Amino acid sequence: MLRSMYSGISGMKNMQIKLDVIGNNIANVNTFGFKKGRITFKDAMYQTIGSASGGTATRGGINAKQVGLGSEIASIDTIHTESSLQNTSRPLDLAITNGDGYFVVKDGGQYYFTRAGNFYIDEEGLLVNSDGYRVQKIKNPENAENAVNPKNPENRETEDIKIPKQKKVEGKSVGLQSISISQTGKIIAQYENGTVDTIGNIALARFSNAEGLNKAGGNLFQSSANSGKPQIEIGGGAYGTVVSGKLEMSNVDLSEEFTEMIVAQRGFQANSRIITTSDEILQELVNLKR
Repeated sequence: MLRSMYSGISGMKNMQIKLDVIGNNIANVNTFGFKKGRITFKDAMYQTIGSASGGTATRGGINAKQVGLGSEIASIDTIHTESSLQNTSRPLDLAITNGDGYFVVKDGGQYYFTRAGNFYIDEEGLLVNSDGYRVQKIKNPENAENAVNPKNPENRETEDIKIPKQKKVEGKSVGLQSISISQTGKIIAQYENGTVDTIGNIALARFSNAEGLNKAGGNLFQSSANSGKPQIEIGGGAYGTVVSGKLEMSNVDLSEEFTEMIVAQRGFQANSRIITTSDEILQELVNLKR
């Protein structure tokens, strides 16, 4: 069979996967904290039909003769560029700006990381995300402000954030009146009698290779062997500033995605033409014997 037919098949398969990536990006154009994907390709192995040879005293060298066998996927990347913020005016809607930090949430014993900061208080007073995963704060919050650059941020311990909706003061029950969150992620709870409680500092995580994070669905990422261990800190510096009352939008650019869709469609069409042309040639070969 003709090598060109198999090259065309590989090209069609790759264009299909490219369309899958583009489709997922477009489907999540309004997903808070979503980071778009990008696919890259590389040429596949080559078949050598003539080896290279060096020059001699009477004759020059000869280059190798190689025929390519199509293309294959080089990578499917996650682009972690920062996106614009949408104003919500809701205190528990949080965004990270001017930094590459991630909020830390916990489900049982499993830790996840996210840029989607739409958080809520459950019936127990725990700060959770939309799936009920518990948002984490740095343990020993009284020392957090003085430890922006600890010697080993990988070993910073975290714990659940609990904001009591009611508390007793002098035997009387008072309700939660308002919540404010600073740019470093410090949570301040104010109650109806005017008392103010410092709940702690929201934990942010950074990675030596954020592109190595695995997408886990639900706007969540998981650390992998290539992402490095999470480095836990409060907001500020390279971790970014915590902004209350805003949410980070998806970094998908529709104009770019539709352009890439056209390129993928034409690439699929061109590769399918290779197959039909190769088929016509094979048909002529078969018809030689009538």
